[in-house]
Amino acid sequence: MSTLADPQYREHGPAADGVARAACCVSAPGQETLEATEAEALAGRFKALADPNRLRILSIVSSSPGAETCVCDLSEPLGLSQPTVSHHLKIMVEAGLLHREKRGVWAYFSLVPGALDSLAATLKPKA
Repeated sequence: MSTLADPQYREHGPAADGVARAACCVSAPGQETLEATEAEALAGRFKALADPNRLRILSIVSSSPGAETCVCDLSEPLGLSQPTVSHHLKIMVEAGLLHREKRGVWAYFSLVPGALDSLAATLKPKA
C-alpha cells in the first residue's frame, strides 16, 4: 500500500484502491506525438473544415469531373452569394486544403494532393 512518503503517491495520487499508479502517466517509448508547429498547422486545417458550407465545398470539388470546380459553379448549389463563397474558398486555400488556379476571369479550385490524407492520418490510432 502506498503512503504519503512514497514519491509516486505525491506525484500522481492514489488510485481508487489506494495503490499509486505512475505507469499510466508515462508515454510509451517511441510513441509519436505532434510537435507544436505541426499541431498548429493541423488545427488551422481542422478549423477551416469546421463549417458546413466548407465541407460542402470540399464535397462538390472532390466529386466534380477532374476533381476541380469553377467558382461560378458553387454559389447556386450552396445557396450563398458569390462573395460569401469566395470568402470560404479563401480560408480553405490559406489552410492548404484547396489549390486555386486562375483561368481568364474565372478561378478553378481543386483539392491539394494529400491534404485530406494528412488530416485523416492524425485521427487514426498509432499502432
